[in-house]
Amino acid sequence: MRRFMMDIIGNLDVGPNATRVGVIQYSSQVQNIFSLKTFFTRADMERAINSIIPLAQGTMTGLAIQYAMNVAFTTQEGARPLHKRIPRIAIIVTDGRPQDRVTEVATQARNAGIEIYAVGIQRADMNSLRAMASPPLEEHVFLVESFELIQQFAKQFQDKLCGVDMCVEREHGCQHSCISTPGSFYCECNPGYRLNVDGKTCSPIDACADGSHGCQHHCVSVRGSYSCRCRPGYYLSHNKRSCTMIDYCSFGNHSCQHECVSIPNGHYCRCRSGFTLQPDSKSCRATDLCNGVDHGCEFKCVSTEGSYHCVCPEGQQLQADGKTCSKCGAGHVDLVMVIDGSKSVRPQNFELVKQFVNRIVDLLEVSPHGTRVGLVQYSSRVRTEFPLNKYHSADEIKKAVMDVEYMEKGTMTGLALKHMVEHSFSELEGARPLSYNIPRIGLVFTDGRSQDDISEWARRAKESGIVMFAVGVGKAVEEELRAIASEPVEQHFSYSADFTTMTHLVENFSLNICPEEGKGETEIRSPCECEALVQFQTNTVAILQSLTEKNILWARSLAQMTARLEDLEKQIANKK
Repeated sequence: MRRFMMDIIGNLDVGPNATRVGVIQYSSQVQNIFSLKTFFTRADMERAINSIIPLAQGTMTGLAIQYAMNVAFTTQEGARPLHKRIPRIAIIVTDGRPQDRVTEVATQARNAGIEIYAVGIQRADMNSLRAMASPPLEEHVFLVESFELIQQFAKQFQDKLCGVDMCVEREHGCQHSCISTPGSFYCECNPGYRLNVDGKTCSPIDACADGSHGCQHHCVSVRGSYSCRCRPGYYLSHNKRSCTMIDYCSFGNHSCQHECVSIPNGHYCRCRSGFTLQPDSKSCRATDLCNGVDHGCEFKCVSTEGSYHCVCPEGQQLQADGKTCSKCGAGHVDLVMVIDGSKSVRPQNFELVKQFVNRIVDLLEVSPHGTRVGLVQYSSRVRTEFPLNKYHSADEIKKAVMDVEYMEKGTMTGLALKHMVEHSFSELEGARPLSYNIPRIGLVFTDGRSQDDISEWARRAKESGIVMFAVGVGKAVEEELRAIASEPVEQHFSYSADFTTMTHLVENFSLNICPEEGKGETEIRSPCECEALVQFQTNTVAILQSLTEKNILWARSLAQMTARLEDLEKQIANKK
């Protein structure tokens, strides 16, 4: 059978503009050996035929005819369009009776324009051969006694298939190619050309002109066809239309210390955040290690040349781990923070305010007998988010702060100060009695001008013994901040132009909020000692520090010196 097929091919003029050949093998299934568009030389076809391995199963001839009609003779598989009148011929070679129906599907194939030759070998069923073949049957049905004799029919098939070549017998006048058909011929142009109205001459086609080529970058017209090309720095993708930028970094020879970034026609090196690209355009050097590494500093990271270190707020010490700071565990305060929840703050900035509050909480050692923290939010009205006696640990407070919902609306700062004085620092809401000498601290946060008067309740707050801090951001009014703040004013108010940069203000409050050696509610001091404490707080940055043992000794020494001066004055008076 291989020899038979190669003998037939050997007598054909094979080529893309001549005869095209495809081979199908079938048994219980259909196998496409090569299609009409696969090979255009006899040598390639013969190699493929010699490589065929028999399937050695059943005989589903109807299935094979169905495949030839629906697949093999489609333009997608290389068959030329029907309007070109190229004969479609199928030669079916079988040695047995079909195991499926062939009559109906063969009729459909013939009606579709396929001319069928049926060749039976040995025990092939003649009725099945006649049911498959095209009329006249005497010219399309053949029965051979053995496979050895099938080669004798190759020349006979050549005559049947080809007949008279009209392109040879007549003066066709075709400029490019003449295609012979039974009893006639027609002209065909080479790829890249179109047939003119005279049916004989050809004109070149600009395949790029109609814009349907789909090339992403450039379309290049070539003899009526086209090819896509990419701009420098790109390569043509598998679909032969789109272009992909060449990843020069993937070559592995960029030598970038950190990151390689591909660009058309090359690449460049880029450093990670906190590093600067060096003059060699490859290596990187740290500029701010605090931004480039996970430093883990609890309070603040300070970059140095090629390194960094952690620092703590004034009044606290860096612990042995080099990252955490000592809490102000020895000092106890009652701290109420009053935060602006007006519409001008905006939701995203309100979240930054809450983070600011929690940074302050991190400076404190919260406990029922230590520092107590309360939170008030205000806009057009005032709301206690939680009083001083609500939570007893920093984690509880920080969680409650993050759960606070934004109020929006106006800015009634005076009303908020009134609420703080009358309610937030009451013993009912957790403030400890004044006799306990626990410093009371009020911290007011605002981002704009108050819509009511603040002067009266700012004054009353300070007169009631509350040490007031004022924090302003954005459009906060300095005059109002100074009116709220305790003396010395410069140490009790701060301002930041932007919400995103206000966290540095925490450092300004760390020392003042954390007394140095407050003894808590277990010690009650005399009025004289309280006056000494007030004097000490007024004249130092640690305005909130409780009276220490050193201060007590200083007060006693002062009293002794005063007594001695009085004795000297008496002695001088007696001498006079």
